[in-house]
Amino acid sequence: MIKKSSAMKDCLIENMRGGEGTVMRKDILGEEDMAKHSRLFSLFTLRKGCSIGEHEHKKETEYYYILSGKGIVREKDGLKDVGPGDVVITGDGESHSIANTGDEDLIFVAVIILD
Repeated sequence: MIKKSSAMKDCLIENMRGGEGTVMRKDILGEEDMAKHSRLFSLFTLRKGCSIGEHEHKKETEYYYILSGKGIVREKDGLKDVGPGDVVITGDGESHSIANTGDEDLIFVAVIILD
């Protein structure tokens, strides 16, 4: 199967999970395309000053693969800088948030796998 970019759903989310500004999400795969052990495969763009607020993952693990830009991630052990090539892994029972701290867009792929 090939899914063309033109078939991928784009959406804008205001104050995502209590964060700041508008988050752009492109659903690379929709719910109908996902295997039963996963629930998200999307490209996120956070403009300067935008963020996704802190949220917890239960019975799932979320992965962020940073493509471009700079940001800061809050995890249980504090704040960590992230940039291109970094992977953020948030497992079952853990929480995190992410914010764009740079001057360019922070762009990353997010995947959620069910435990």
